[in-house]
Amino acid sequence: MSYQPQFTITPALLARVEQIAALRERVQAATVEVAWIPALQKDTRTRNTHSSTAIEGNPLTLEQVRAMEEGREVPAVAVRAKREVVNYFAALRFVEKDAAKKTITHEEILRLHTIIAGDVMDQGTAGRYRTIAVRVGLYVPPPAQDVSGLMFELLEWWNKQAAGLSPVLSSAILHYRFEGIHPFADGNGRTGRALALWELYRRGFDTHHIFSVDEFYWEDRPRYYAALDAVRRDGEDLTGWLEYAAEGLQLTLERVWTRVQKFSAGATKEKLVLRPKQEQLLQLLRDHKSMTPQEIWDALGVTKQGAMKLMQPLLDAGLVQRIGTRKTGRYILP
Repeated sequence: MSYQPQFTITPALLARVEQIAALRERVQAATVEVAWIPALQKDTRTRNTHSSTAIEGNPLTLEQVRAMEEGREVPAVAVRAKREVVNYFAALRFVEKDAAKKTITHEEILRLHTIIAGDVMDQGTAGRYRTIAVRVGLYVPPPAQDVSGLMFELLEWWNKQAAGLSPVLSSAILHYRFEGIHPFADGNGRTGRALALWELYRRGFDTHHIFSVDEFYWEDRPRYYAALDAVRRDGEDLTGWLEYAAEGLQLTLERVWTRVQKFSAGATKEKLVLRPKQEQLLQLLRDHKSMTPQEIWDALGVTKQGAMKLMQPLLDAGLVQRIGTRKTGRYILP
């Protein structure tokens, strides 16, 4: 017997799935054999790691997580916070390595959890289904003795029936049901989001691994939790959750498309992965048409030196142009 998700394909959900499919095709067509894909993959891995760990309370900023990925020292940060980030990077690489796997086993789920939760568990044991009762806010997940059977049913559905649905839906269903079972004593949120991403990868939806869906959940955590809770209030009807998850995936693809356009602006221009402050800087120049150096660093809340570190790669790539001298000039978009 396998898990049987309950939901309705509403006109709104169908419209989003169709829009997502069109966006995905546009992104896929624009990212065929381009030299900067590895840099974009690295940036996406960093964004997913930051978002998924931050949802669970990890205090590291995106820039600190990026520094860790690049092997730079991040001072004055708790050992556990760093360990959570290192673990999640390792988990994403595990998922990427097995992206084409057709059948997922209990052993692989346990291995993924071991990677994610190793040395950061508050209770229970990494890589073992829980043997204790747990509570998530007001929600009480199934008893520990039911976990193994429920996970067996979920894996039966995932391996045999999920392929009959759009990956937009199957990844969201997997995410919700895993969180509902809450099979581990700790680390379920990070593991569930990694599994949802794995489903997108194994279904060939994100072949380049450049979609950072978890950013959407991180940016409005109360709404994320409310969308999960609403399924239980609706008698396990997943329709609202699927609409919410599809909204997030559509927004993610729109952001990816925007970044792809910026990276590929001009065949001879240097390709780079934009950091959040650089994206903010470009938006400022779009809004103001031109800005002095002083106006830029004041608006970004950074030092003069910091502003120039952000600006120089944009100048080198031809995404920003300086008019006048370094001291008296203004910056514009070309």
